Amino acid sequence: MILVTGGAFQGKKEYVTRQFGILPQEMTDGAKCSWDELRQCRCLVHFHLFIKRMMEGQEDPSDLCEILMEENPDLIIVTNEVGYGIVPMERFEREYREKCGRICCEIAKEAVEVHRVICGIGQVIKRA
Repeated sequence: MILVTGGAFQGKKEYVTRQFGILPQEMTDGAKCSWDELRQCRCLVHFHLFIKRMMEGQEDPSDLCEILMEENPDLIIVTNEVGYGIVPMERFEREYREKCGRICCEIAKEAVEVHRVICGIGQVIKRA
């Protein structure tokens, strides 16, 4: 598994295209994909939105890392860093932000590579 993270609109998808040769039309969108698509896709963008959808649907995403490691271990996950900035006033948004951060920490721990993208420039912060 490979994790690519960074702030919103920092060029993560373009970086994944350059770095891994995955075209935009080959990327699955976590904002709208199904579980089956997630289990089979090569690259998932907006992973943070998949987590949010689960939580909004009253599903617990805590086992997401384990499930992905079992069912799609070669997945490239692209996600926004959602833990920076002002702490949200709404309880759900705070819980989502924390859950997303914790899941991404688990994925980073298991991933063979972790890349951080800022202003379109990627930096490998972990390579196993």
